[in-house]
Amino acid sequence: MRANSVQKEPKMQAWWAERGVYERLRAREDGAAFTLHDGPPYANGDLHIGHALNKILKDFVNRWEMMNGKRVRYVPGWDCHGLPIELKVLQNMDAEARKALTPIKLRYKAKAFAMKTVASQREQFKRYGIWADWDEPYMTLLPEYEAAQLEVFGKMFLNGHIYRGEKPVHWSPSSMTALAEAELEYPEGHVSQSIYVQFPVSDVPESTPSELKALLDGASLAVWTTTPWTMPANAAVAVNAKLDYSVCRVESTGATLVVAEGLREAVASKLETTLTTLGTFKGQDFENVQYQHPFYERKSPVIIGGEYITTEAGTGLVHTAPGHGQDDYISGMKYGLPLYSPVDNAGLFTAEAGSDLEGKDVLGDGNVLCIEKLTSAGALLKQEAYNHKYPYDWRTKKPTIFRATEQWFASVEGFREKALSELDKLEFIPESGSKRMRPMVSGRADWCISRQRAWGVPIPAFYHKDTNEVLMDESIITHFTEIVRTRGTDAWWELEVEDLLPEQHKAKANDYVRGSDTMDVWFDSGSSWAGVVQSRGLSFPADMYLEGSDQHRGWFQSSLLTGVASTGQAPYKKILTHGFVLDEKGYKMSKSLGNVIDPRTVIEGGKNQKTEPGYGADTLRLWVASTDYTGDVSIGMNIIKQTSEAYRKLRGTIRFLMGVLDDFKPTEGVAYESLPAFEKYILSRLDATMQEIETSYKSHEYSRVVAAITSFTTFLSNVYLDVSKDKLYIGEQNDIKRRACQTVVSAIVERLIAAIAPLTPHMAEEAFQALPYDKPGDAISVFIAGWPSRPSTWASIDADEVKFWDSFLEIRDTVNKVLEDSRNAKLLGASLEAKITLHCSDADFVARLNREEIARDLRYLFIVSQVEVVTSSDAATAGCDFKSIVDVPGAGTVSVGVARASGAKCARCWNFSNLVGVDAKHATLCERCVPIVNASHPDLVVAAPAPAS
Repeated sequence: MRANSVQKEPKMQAWWAERGVYERLRAREDGAAFTLHDGPPYANGDLHIGHALNKILKDFVNRWEMMNGKRVRYVPGWDCHGLPIELKVLQNMDAEARKALTPIKLRYKAKAFAMKTVASQREQFKRYGIWADWDEPYMTLLPEYEAAQLEVFGKMFLNGHIYRGEKPVHWSPSSMTALAEAELEYPEGHVSQSIYVQFPVSDVPESTPSELKALLDGASLAVWTTTPWTMPANAAVAVNAKLDYSVCRVESTGATLVVAEGLREAVASKLETTLTTLGTFKGQDFENVQYQHPFYERKSPVIIGGEYITTEAGTGLVHTAPGHGQDDYISGMKYGLPLYSPVDNAGLFTAEAGSDLEGKDVLGDGNVLCIEKLTSAGALLKQEAYNHKYPYDWRTKKPTIFRATEQWFASVEGFREKALSELDKLEFIPESGSKRMRPMVSGRADWCISRQRAWGVPIPAFYHKDTNEVLMDESIITHFTEIVRTRGTDAWWELEVEDLLPEQHKAKANDYVRGSDTMDVWFDSGSSWAGVVQSRGLSFPADMYLEGSDQHRGWFQSSLLTGVASTGQAPYKKILTHGFVLDEKGYKMSKSLGNVIDPRTVIEGGKNQKTEPGYGADTLRLWVASTDYTGDVSIGMNIIKQTSEAYRKLRGTIRFLMGVLDDFKPTEGVAYESLPAFEKYILSRLDATMQEIETSYKSHEYSRVVAAITSFTTFLSNVYLDVSKDKLYIGEQNDIKRRACQTVVSAIVERLIAAIAPLTPHMAEEAFQALPYDKPGDAISVFIAGWPSRPSTWASIDADEVKFWDSFLEIRDTVNKVLEDSRNAKLLGASLEAKITLHCSDADFVARLNREEIARDLRYLFIVSQVEVVTSSDAATAGCDFKSIVDVPGAGTVSVGVARASGAKCARCWNFSNLVGVDAKHATLCERCVPIVNASHPDLVVAAPAPAS
């Protein structure tokens, strides 16, 4: 029973490796190929329990497909570029050392760190029992991978989907780079300063309705924003053409303000005054009205914005800074507005914002100073704290800004509809994944793919020293790709510009400089279908991608976009997503809460083995299999301890089953046609269970697999193995009933081992190797043996016969309850001291019950010494101290009575019989045991016990 998993599992893994079991399965010539493409974890630290959940789920999928004859090659990967690794390299360096760090030196250090992390994570993954091409993983820093990524970039460029432009993007001042939506997080508790501002109307066009024109004389436009620092970039005020806007008198000051009619009362409440409507007009009527900026000597127009302008909050008039907002940018483009963005890479105001603002942090002092300037100008109407969700850099955990800069973009507009049509072809598990991902793609703005970091794949663009004109074409991309294929992307920094340019452009080398932008890491990993699946000859598109649900906006999406943009199709057929791991109380795991569970502690144990014992990888895997991974899942040492108990029960059941087979050979098995009726029924239960397990594996419902296995093994322990002990241990060794039971147990144990193999492979393999008879053919492993076939005879059992045994087992439950009542009342001890009388009202059921082969075995099925089936309910309960009358479907009304069995107790089988002692040689044995003992020990004489003194 001692699994000793901490010591034995690594030995089992070594056994698999020495015999090349995975390699044999991977190289099999028959069977279709199956590809689960690995989403690369980030190579910047130790693994956590979420990694374990992810990789173990993938291993379930792969091992199941292997057992069903598929050629499975699983190539594990790592994401190796980007800011997190840069930060790891820089965190232990002083300021002077950082200044001396050139891009190429930084890259060398980053690569060394990534490779070291990959080696550490690889060993941790292997300890989970994960089968993969561990000696040939993919890494986004490998030259062949980088070359494939550049080929994807080149195809997208030639297809017209890549362009360079100036537009607002998510910008992280803390890491000084552009970010993708997938690199943002929105923590609770961010507080901004919400301000209401008035812009005085300066000019009204002649086309304005005369009544409105008169009311706007001396009026101001009321706007609302939560980013006061963007005021220097204001270029317009946007209104919704269809909304009603009112020109109102501010009763407390006599001033005139324009607000959306639907927000008039809310604004009045904020300003602690009354706003009296002087006239109401459609937003369209305000178009091209001019107003004066409160900071600068410039006038700006009222423009018509989009549906984003509502009456849910604010004033209904939107402060528009095209250089600092996506909606603002789109609206501004329609009107040709200037793209003010007086903010540098570090998030500081530039000289363009004015000498008083220059150098101020826009999210700090600059924000405060803008509010002070509005107050001094008499433009500030109201200021208050505003708690809301705000985008943060997921790596530095600091707030970001929207900022217009020149960047490289993938024009999603050019292939969005194709991407959506490809999504419609996919299978999502759970199905809700489709509803989650589709809106993300349909609403996707152009993808900013450039980053201002040194550690990444460079965008192979050159810029004219004087005009900043971009030089990049097919020949340049192709030339650089071939350089990368042999030298890696370090060549971009190591070689001269002349060497980086193809022959037809070399003459321009002195006029151009190389670009410093690298590709978004999501473009790196999103190109893995090309760098791995296609490059390594795996089946494309991949059969499955499997990651956490956050990847709907991350890797799943970047893979879809690069795949569709360059090949016209999605790179996968099925997407399976899992939730996040929480602690036992449902809290997110964090070091500050001290609730982090390290997979290594679960497997190997902690420093104090008494309080934190090691449970082995199979227990961790069984926890994964037991969860409903489609949502968030919980883990803690109490949960792991409970899982360990479930593991031990399963192990104990298999151990008992195998013990039964010690003297059994499959050649001695009993043909199905000759099996007793109850054994045929057991096989039908086994068959139904295996079909349920198979269906659950195919639909990736592993908790249902565990539930089916648990239910069946519980049934075995409580019913079949319980009633079989007598024939296994008491009957003659070669008795057909005993061999029939062993035949069934053999079928059970082989299928049970196969059923658990994808989930708990170490235990399954250990059991398979310990089977007491030879395995078929070259099946040196349970995984090579594969999924057991289903004998056609198992389905031949009559449906009415199955219903009969289902009803019988319900009656058996009633008998057990009556026996328990008798034991509690001290009428009986063991159940073998009992006689059962039974009456059933259903005549057909009674006829089946009275069949000779069943009638003679009833006492063994009930585990009592005597059973009598009577013709009336009164007879069944007459003279019985304990009885029960129940209705059983298929058997009618059932009456059960219990009394003490007659006769004496057999010393060998412990059954009571009136014939104990009839054989003079064996005074303490019953009529069944005498011939068995005589056959095996003909000279043995068992005298009667001496009379009590």
